Amino acid sequence: MTDDIRLEMEGAVAHLVLARSGKLNALTWPMIEGIDAACERIERGRDIRVLIVRSEHPKAFCSGADIAEWGALSPQEMWLEWTRIGHRVLGRLAALPQPTIAALNGLVLGGGLELALACDLRIAAEDSMLGMPETRVGAIPGWGGTQRLPRLIGPGRAKYLILRGAQIDAATALAWGLVEEVVATESLQSRASELADEIASRAPGAVRIAKQLIDSGSGAPSPETIASGLALSLDDGREGVAAFREKRLPRFIGP
Repeated sequence: MTDDIRLEMEGAVAHLVLARSGKLNALTWPMIEGIDAACERIERGRDIRVLIVRSEHPKAFCSGADIAEWGALSPQEMWLEWTRIGHRVLGRLAALPQPTIAALNGLVLGGGLELALACDLRIAAEDSMLGMPETRVGAIPGWGGTQRLPRLIGPGRAKYLILRGAQIDAATALAWGLVEEVVATESLQSRASELADEIASRAPGAVRIAKQLIDSGSGAPSPETIASGLALSLDDGREGVAAFREKRLPRFIGP
C-alpha cells in the first residue's frame, strides 16, 4: 500500500486515511490501488465493524483525481485502465459489508466527492466545499458520480452541479441531502469517531443485513447473499451439508 493511503485501526473501527497532503490528496493510480487493497483487508476483517474514510490534510478531504495521472492517457487507456478500474474500486468500497463514514473537510471535489458518495454516511465540516468540476476540463465524472449523486439529491440538482462544474458549501449540501450532518471543523474527527463507535456497538450481523437490504433498493447486490447465508444456518441447511459430506441422502425436517 502506498504511503499516501493508510489503514489504521482503533478497536472495531478502521480508518482509511488520505495522506497525500502536498497535493491536497489528489488521487493517483497507487492511491486507487491502495484503496483497493484496504477494501480487501476490510472485507476479510471480522474484527472491523465500521470504516471511516478521512483526510489528514486540514484544508482538503480530496481535491479530485490528479490530472497529471490521467490527462495524457489515450481514450483507450482512459477507458480500460483509469475509468474502469477506478469505477470498480469505488464500487468495491460501496459494497463493503461494514458501514462506511466519510469525514469531509475543505475541498471535496470530483473524484474526491465520488469517493465520499461511495460511503454510506457523510459528515461534513462547516468549511467544506463540495462539487464536480470535471466539465471545466472537458471531462465527466467517471467513477460513479453520475449515478450515485442523482440518487442522493435528485437528477435536477445533480445536473446543476455536474453540468456547471459548480461547488456548494456544507450548509447547502446538508439541505440537499448530500451529507447527513454538518459540524464545526474542529469537531469533525471526533464526531465521525463518535458515530462510528455508536454503530460499532450495535449487533454487527443486524447492521450488515440492514445495510445490504437498504442498498438493494438502489441496484446494489441482491439480498440473495443474505438469504443464502440464512438458508445454511437453518437445520435443513446444516443437514444438507452434513449429508453431502457423509455421502448419504439428506433427511430434511422443514422450518
